[in-house]
Amino acid sequence: MLRRRLFITSFLAAPVTLYLVYVIAPYVQAFYIAMTDWRGVSAAPRFTGLENFQRLFSDGIFWKAVSHNALLLVLLPLITIVLALFFAFLLNVGGKGVTGVRGSKFYRVVFFFPQVLAVAVVAVLFQQVFRPDDSGMLNGPLMALGLSPVGFLSDPSVAFWSVLGVMVWQAVGFYVVLFSAGLASIPGDMFEAAQIDGAGRFSLFFRITLPLLWDTVQVAWVYLGILALDVFAIVWVMTDQHGGPDFSTTVMAAEIYRNAFQYFRFGYASALGVIMFFFTIGFAILALRLSRRERIEY
Repeated sequence: MLRRRLFITSFLAAPVTLYLVYVIAPYVQAFYIAMTDWRGVSAAPRFTGLENFQRLFSDGIFWKAVSHNALLLVLLPLITIVLALFFAFLLNVGGKGVTGVRGSKFYRVVFFFPQVLAVAVVAVLFQQVFRPDDSGMLNGPLMALGLSPVGFLSDPSVAFWSVLGVMVWQAVGFYVVLFSAGLASIPGDMFEAAQIDGAGRFSLFFRITLPLLWDTVQVAWVYLGILALDVFAIVWVMTDQHGGPDFSTTVMAAEIYRNAFQYFRFGYASALGVIMFFFTIGFAILALRLSRRERIEY
């Protein structure tokens, strides 16, 4: 028994040490820096206690960023999962009998294509799509019809929804493939038996597909929620003034970067990072607990 424990410990020692050094230690360091006035260059930062957190909770821009992350936290998972479930159901059970629609394999590739593109590439691509002149893919046809162009990224009341649309467009394809894989594991006999009993498409989805895919949906919700809290590149690259106009699209990750590498307020940026850390952990725990249900065996 002792030999077995020593054998297991010898294999775990190296990865656990690396994890402690490169993952846990930076977290601990960030918590310490959050309680200092470090500007990134001073050798001995002054300890300020909770001063950064007090400033943070009275910062209007911080609350704007939190409100945007909160909206994304609700809307991004909800819209993405609903669309992905709908498309996955059509691709797998939407044809005659319990088969997918014709060309479903091709559609899966098309849906998944945005995942191949880097986030920065997607941001630059949609900068051109949303251009406010006649060269924009959306405003060009509007102006050709004599309509006024829409400020997708320049109008504070529209910019956030444009960012949300791009995030959904990029994310939905991956979850279509994920849910399709889950549907493929469900025996076709279950759908056939339900159809013989007179179940329609609506009943098939809500009585068979959704309950049997619930574990996958739960995981998707957590991943998308973390993405909504951790979003940075899309906002920073695509939007005006890196979170504008007038901070109408800014998020916590963008404010962390701005305070650290533009204003050189590393202590304040670390305080933002600590708040974001607790938001993310809290969301994951809450989502898993609220969506927990008995596993269905088949």
